[in-house]
Amino acid sequence: MKLSKLFILILTLTLSFSVLAQRAPVQEPLVFESMLQEDRFNQLTLELRCLVCQNQNLADSDAPLAHDLRAEIHEMLVAGKTDDEIKQFMVERYGDFVLYRPPVQKNTYLLWLAPMALLLIGGLVLRSSVKKRAALLDSSPTE
Repeated sequence: MKLSKLFILILTLTLSFSVLAQRAPVQEPLVFESMLQEDRFNQLTLELRCLVCQNQNLADSDAPLAHDLRAEIHEMLVAGKTDDEIKQFMVERYGDFVLYRPPVQKNTYLLWLAPMALLLIGGLVLRSSVKKRAALLDSSPTE
């Protein structure tokens, strides 16, 4: 009985240490020169998508890549880059997927037009269905 308790204690300690070893490293807080620069940073991280996470922006992501990208955006802001230059850099490096609102281009027409087309098709199907049902109700014998 004592051996099993010792085994459980050793197993618990081993698992505890392994969890602590996997903890993300503490990162230094980003220091901005002005509130305007901090606001620009916050806006950019909300507009740019984390490439690792499923549909999450850089501001909300805890992925290591998101930490790196936020640090890179911070460096570019401090270096005096404009928001458009930063977005362009990210698009050149990672493609249009990094933007939450990709530009309307030939390769994104389907992305922009598909919701409207599906809504229109659904409306036409619904209208046709209602007309058929009304015709069936009108032609049915009444008692």
